[in-house]
Amino acid sequence: MTLLPLPKTTKPFAIACSLLITACTSDLSNTKPVNEFIRAMASNHQFDENELDELFQSAEIKDDILKKMTAPAEGLPWHRYRKIFMTEARINGGVKFWKENAAALAEAEQRYGVPAEIIVAIIGVETLYGQRTGNYRVLDALSTLAFAYPPRSPFFRSELENFLLLCREEQLNPLEPTGSYAGAMGIPQFMPSSFRTYSVDFDNDGRRDIWHNKADVIASIANYFVQHHWQTGQAIAVPLKATGTTYKTALNDNLKPNLRLATLESLNLKISVPLALDTKVKILELKQEQGEELWAVLDNFYCLTRYNHSPLYAMAVYQLSQSILNKKGSFP
Repeated sequence: MTLLPLPKTTKPFAIACSLLITACTSDLSNTKPVNEFIRAMASNHQFDENELDELFQSAEIKDDILKKMTAPAEGLPWHRYRKIFMTEARINGGVKFWKENAAALAEAEQRYGVPAEIIVAIIGVETLYGQRTGNYRVLDALSTLAFAYPPRSPFFRSELENFLLLCREEQLNPLEPTGSYAGAMGIPQFMPSSFRTYSVDFDNDGRRDIWHNKADVIASIANYFVQHHWQTGQAIAVPLKATGTTYKTALNDNLKPNLRLATLESLNLKISVPLALDTKVKILELKQEQGEELWAVLDNFYCLTRYNHSPLYAMAVYQLSQSILNKKGSFP
């Protein structure tokens, strides 16, 4: 669940503010924002103030996290972004993960209606099938962004609140869980609020373990998409062919499909696969090295963008899922 970049006009200000605050608050204990946060946790959730004060004495501000927040991969053009994920190693790794976890994937697909290849591709894009889950302590990542990154501090303070709550609920030591520079956790890279809302104890062992338990990971991802209105058996994306550039008048940043199929004809667009007449689509234009690649994306594509709001991310997941599915039958 990689975070999107800030608008370009705000980045220099964000960097300057972050570095300035960081220089003054490398020690988080006894700072006003942290003390206010501790008091709120005690008042709203009955945490012990002394215990939280001791915890934050161990938390560390990480300068490199602030730098990484300004340059996520979603800022790349499609032809460069795609190359990160559409590799033989990642496709083969997806088939291997599928074969090793076939029973859990089949059960999750039957229960939730989310295709196994989509679940596998999410795991492949997020953490290379659990190989790259992040080495930052979640407490450090969230504290850095909650108290030293003004542009998104309200969001990350909320995630820090959810993190402490989930540690209490799951009986975890807050100093132990690790994740990404943005505080995304485990194999599926759930933010703490997503963990508390969508994670699943699929094998009924009394814990929702998204760090080590592949069954819990698989079911949690499937549940996430179901709760975001995944439509079982429906298409995700269909290639388009254009005559001329009239279609550009329909391009916008709104990811929700809102165009009727009849509109495509008026824009001189031809769809490659028949769809139901009442289907709504969005036109997606992706930058290739030579020209543009056009797609009609549907509600399930929009559902993928609820995991990460970048259309590049959703298209990478979709194309990786199809490559894994196609290769699965011939893989040794």
